[in-house]
Amino acid sequence: MAESAIVSRHLRALWACPGTELGVVGWPATRRERLFVSWHYWWQAHLIDCAIDVANRAPSPVRRKRIGVLTRTHRIRNITGWTNNYYDDMAWLAIALERAERTQSVAAGGGLVALEKELYEARDPDHGGAIPWRKGSDYFNAPANGPAAIALARLGRHARAQEMADWLDETLRDTETGLILDGIHLPSGEIERPVFSYCQGVVLGLEAELAVHTGEARHFERVHRLLEAVQEHLSTHGVINGGGGGDGGLFNGILARYLAVVAVMLPGEDRAQVADRRLAAGLVQASATAAWSNRLEVEGEPLFGHDWSSPAQLPGGRSGAGQFTAGGSVTSSRVPERDMSVQLSGWMLMEAAYQVAAAGF
Repeated sequence: MAESAIVSRHLRALWACPGTELGVVGWPATRRERLFVSWHYWWQAHLIDCAIDVANRAPSPVRRKRIGVLTRTHRIRNITGWTNNYYDDMAWLAIALERAERTQSVAAGGGLVALEKELYEARDPDHGGAIPWRKGSDYFNAPANGPAAIALARLGRHARAQEMADWLDETLRDTETGLILDGIHLPSGEIERPVFSYCQGVVLGLEAELAVHTGEARHFERVHRLLEAVQEHLSTHGVINGGGGGDGGLFNGILARYLAVVAVMLPGEDRAQVADRRLAAGLVQASATAAWSNRLEVEGEPLFGHDWSSPAQLPGGRSGAGQFTAGGSVTSSRVPERDMSVQLSGWMLMEAAYQVAAAGF
């Protein structure tokens, strides 16, 4: 049902071109959104990722074809190629393209090669091997380094991914809460201290993947410590806290996706690993139960709330759309539920809940 809601409300042909499909970023949509003047590269990458989730769960020719169509249309709308100036954007697309090729045999031409090259060569040896948020920036953050390291790990660049994981833990882990802070300006060393749920998600996913590939104790220890911090500081009665719209609409869905990765992938049968898998699965399941209970039904399809613990609100119309800021982020619509990011988060959460249920939790 989450898939159906996105397909019916958001998927449209790009500029009326046959054989194309992209996600309209608001519902009800403004003219600017319908014409894909606003399209948000990284939201579309998560749309592809969700399309892969459902094709893996319930394969069909239509679903497999949709992955290829979305991928090609992303390339067309980006105009200049597969890449852009933001390493976090490119990392999310690389994750999606790698999954499409590995799980569905849907290749994106030279897309994955181009993205891997950008991410691998962005390494700054003077700053611990981390990569900046965007080209030419002095800001090195978790939202770029986390997904980039996951992509590189899945592409076999385990040493580089491990270097980035070590940098994230040494540089951005808050010693008081155990949570991952947003980023640091280098070489000044000024740390930006906001805590975002998706930063925790990507680090959990990265450390779980490295635990599988290396078996080294530090990756298990980091997963354990960060899971406990998420439970203590970012959840209430097992439900992931809060949420927002705009770019923030994706944050909790990303955390749920990588909690499911921990639940399903984290190896080991010691008591600590078993407990960590159960904790990760429990956070996903409780959040999914809450989000489903608090959804609206609009013409038979779910509309998820931006805060999974509170009833979803129906957008009143096209007014109050979010805006792309000079700083490179997208603000929330006045009613966050109109943002495709919020609905993708709900879909991600439902697919994550399926994953942990299928694993026996």
